[in-house]
Amino acid sequence: MGSNIITRALVLALSCAYAAGGTALAAAAGDDDCALYLTGPGRSSAYDYSLNLLKGNFGYDGQHTCITYDAINQAYIEARQRIVVSQPKGEWKPEDFASVGELILDISINLARIYGLTYEEIEKGLPLIDTSRTLIREVCPPVFSHVECRAGKYRRLDGLCNNLQKPTWGATNAPFQRLIGPLFADGINAPRIAHTGRDLPLSRVVSRTMHPDEGFHDHAGTVMVIAWGQFMDHDYTLTGTPLDPINRNDPEECCKRPPHLKHPYCNEIRIPDDDYFYRLFGVKCIDFVRGFPSPRPGCRLGSRVPFNTLTGALDGNTVYGVTDKFARKLRTGYGGLLRMNPVFKEYGLKDLLPLKLDIPDEGCTRPNKNMYCFEAGEIRVNEQLVLAVMHILMAREHNRIANGLAAVNLHWDDETLYQEARRINIAEIQHITYNEFLPILLGKDVMDKFGLVLQKEGYWDGYDPNVNPDVIDAFAAAAYRFGHSLLPTAVERWSKAHKFIASKRLSDLIRRPYDLYRAGVLDEYVMGLMNQVAQAMDDSITQEVTNHLFKKVGARFGMDLVSFNMQRGREFGLPGYMEFRKFCGLSGANTFQDLFGSMSNDTIRKYESIFEHPIDVDLWSGGVSERPLPGSMLGPTFACIIATQFSYSRRGDRFWYELPNQPSSFTPEQLVEVKKARLARIICDNTDIIDTVQLYPMVLPDHELNPRVPCRSGIIPSIDFSKWAEPGPNPFHSGAKQFVSRFDYDPFLGKK
Repeated sequence: MGSNIITRALVLALSCAYAAGGTALAAAAGDDDCALYLTGPGRSSAYDYSLNLLKGNFGYDGQHTCITYDAINQAYIEARQRIVVSQPKGEWKPEDFASVGELILDISINLARIYGLTYEEIEKGLPLIDTSRTLIREVCPPVFSHVECRAGKYRRLDGLCNNLQKPTWGATNAPFQRLIGPLFADGINAPRIAHTGRDLPLSRVVSRTMHPDEGFHDHAGTVMVIAWGQFMDHDYTLTGTPLDPINRNDPEECCKRPPHLKHPYCNEIRIPDDDYFYRLFGVKCIDFVRGFPSPRPGCRLGSRVPFNTLTGALDGNTVYGVTDKFARKLRTGYGGLLRMNPVFKEYGLKDLLPLKLDIPDEGCTRPNKNMYCFEAGEIRVNEQLVLAVMHILMAREHNRIANGLAAVNLHWDDETLYQEARRINIAEIQHITYNEFLPILLGKDVMDKFGLVLQKEGYWDGYDPNVNPDVIDAFAAAAYRFGHSLLPTAVERWSKAHKFIASKRLSDLIRRPYDLYRAGVLDEYVMGLMNQVAQAMDDSITQEVTNHLFKKVGARFGMDLVSFNMQRGREFGLPGYMEFRKFCGLSGANTFQDLFGSMSNDTIRKYESIFEHPIDVDLWSGGVSERPLPGSMLGPTFACIIATQFSYSRRGDRFWYELPNQPSSFTPEQLVEVKKARLARIICDNTDIIDTVQLYPMVLPDHELNPRVPCRSGIIPSIDFSKWAEPGPNPFHSGAKQFVSRFDYDPFLGKK
């Protein structure tokens, strides 16, 4: 296909109307048999041809083509013979959504083949077809066909009904949204190839050529930037992929199997024979599976689109989960509290997260059957120790808030305390992200340009129901993976006196958070996060993740995260780096010399050695290789994509903490308290021995600009929970019954 894919053939009648010779034909109106009209020479299937011939509607005289509902139903019947579709009675799991996604993709591929559809017709035409008038409606997940919403005070865990008119916007298992139409090798499904139609360089070749480990350091950001950034990433995005049914990890059914026994989603990463590292161990292949195809809202047809199993809004699902069933499992059932593990109670130290007892090997490398990882709201809590530290801090913060609210509202029940503590904790996460994290990451100019600067005082009335908060595919598969460039080779522990104690290789802490079971060690890691400098934001990536990722116990090699990034972007159908430069208003490049100034000369020379043309360069690789903007950690392309996502997350979230006039809004007095939230305060309140911390823990301490201050000094403000105090009921007063009815609601959907 090659460059033919990019041909933008104009599709008329995308509004379901077509004018020819002065005659207008309405598609999908009344009892019309036409689902979609196409322009150009007549293209047909046997079903359409017979139908139109019998009816004498029109001959195929080269003026137009009609895709009938009958033709779609026939494609559906054929697809059902090949694909087993799940129809669960209760909770829909990602694999259930995927089965419907596979069916719809199969139908779309069939129609594209029969009618010889152009790129534009696949992307803009097929999604217009009203599939509720076809047999597809039989299998469409209920959440994508009909959801009734009512405005309530608390957001749903699954993100549904955040937007009252578009209930699935920002919800779990919704497709990623695209800033630019996808580029698939066949225009609809196969991973991206070079613009000439030849193969792109192997993902591993891009990794080892463009992203060697040169270990530069940034001189302002601490490893806390990475810690908070990854914690935010796991609030945002987890691509739905096949998992092995026993341990729920990525299936290892690609490299070591003959073609007829491979997992159907295999898209393994090939290793060249001359690889400087993997050839030492005879490794020729790394297991990798594609993301599931998603059914779209309304079960519309179109090209392959992956889906996100998390919510689009920043809503603390890292702490709380995304299903009611799992959220209940994380709770104690009293005082609004989350379950914790009081492992250090005898030492008077704070609790850790509970043990992960069911599916104990999911995302966890256990040295023996007596060791357990942690359980939290997000399944990747154990992905590396630093992330587990952030999960523990924010779970402790929830319980601290719940206890504070209980002290001023003795009459509040468990559900009210839980929901109110959750509401405040989410607001703190949102405030810290936009007030401390994004300014370091993006810089003031980008923050201003994209409307990300928080109000100093009062409400911000910027909610826009026309903004979709769904996660952007380029954000999930490329731009927000910028943090991989910042990863250190080793993670350090520091004392409460801010002195270095020891360090441990990053690869030894991945899926092994067991150091935290030693009393006092968590605080030492937190001190390390605030004092250890992050790597520079550049094209240099530590070998800890390019050669040793997810290394098994006793193994001398692991996987390559950079190759994963490249492979994921290609199978998502992400266009190359150059297309996103143009989308962001930056200059394109017809030759590699046109990139001079955007990245180092050495980087450009290396690109020229492996890619045929700048248009083929992968988005992740090009994005991390750009020179950073002034005052920013990121180059202009990644800054643009990430700022766009965070803009959508603020403007498209009906529960955003700064909003007025919503059932979920804080009172003006409460909002003042929420805006006091600081990461430094969370560290002070939720650790045991830390008594001094710099004002901004994501930046290295500086005597003048970012001084260390005592936790007890009052310089770092605390939230006053008395602003949430409500008068209790008087059991001898007729108003008591009225008070009880205030809480007689479905906590997610409003009053019953």
